[in-house]
Amino acid sequence: MKLDLSVDFCGKKLRNPLILASGILGTEAELLARVAKTGLGAVTTKSCGLFPRPGHENPTVLAWEHGLINAVGLTNPGVKQEVKEIIKLKKLAKSTGCKIIASFFGCTVNEFGQVAKVLVKAQPDFLEANISCPNTMDEFGRPFASVPEDTFKVTKLIKKVTKIPLIVKLTYNVSDITVIGKAAQEGGADALSMINTVQALIIDIESGKPILANKVGGISGPAVKPLALAWVYKASQACKIPIIGLGGVTYGKDAIEMIMAGAMAVGVGSATYYRGIDVFSKITAEMEDWMNTHKVRSLAQIRGIAHAKN
Repeated sequence: MKLDLSVDFCGKKLRNPLILASGILGTEAELLARVAKTGLGAVTTKSCGLFPRPGHENPTVLAWEHGLINAVGLTNPGVKQEVKEIIKLKKLAKSTGCKIIASFFGCTVNEFGQVAKVLVKAQPDFLEANISCPNTMDEFGRPFASVPEDTFKVTKLIKKVTKIPLIVKLTYNVSDITVIGKAAQEGGADALSMINTVQALIIDIESGKPILANKVGGISGPAVKPLALAWVYKASQACKIPIIGLGGVTYGKDAIEMIMAGAMAVGVGSATYYRGIDVFSKITAEMEDWMNTHKVRSLAQIRGIAHAKN
């Protein structure tokens, strides 16, 4: 049976729904190009800001029983250098057909617009506004994604400076994701990405101190999959724009779940730690096995079926 894993995402065709999540494999074009050659639909660059940023002191990442916790702190070389890396990445990955999503952040609403103006010079396929990082709250205050009005303002401003399709990355740490999702949609977002890591704390019981230097960090990996599924499920009912569902996707069955919950595409991040850089080809093969077993020809047949009434 011929299978169709391709996805029409914001007017651009992805060969399959799998997307490398932001912040997992650094900012260097060479490494991202290696990922692009493993057979996924798109890669997302690490979030960049207006200026270079060193991030937090080590330790910044810890593997624990159910996933990873990190407080890297948005380390990046600044948007001007990021533009150079994206241009290089486009050349290195051109033959793969893999799309490029450029992720970025700002400390203020206006700064999001400033960064976007520079970033568009690289002409990535998509932009991703990271308005939801959970481990810089001491510096920046509450994430923009926690307030509907702020979400709307940031989204609307970015859309004024670029016609490149805009993905807005949302947080789990809100009481109602549908309100935030609608605010992004009304601001002009072309798609949503959810969820970012979940704010959390892990303590070393021998020293009695938090393990991360930043103390609080963001959890990713298998532990957050049910949380991500719930928000994707709710947002896909309330919003009309496509959703990238991410959080704990490690195997093909996890990606199938995300699509059944209503996701158009599926982000993969921490799974690269557990299963290696070729995890995307592994997940694709597992999805194809499931589709063959269940006689499903295309992902459109199962997208959002969790919403079906019995």
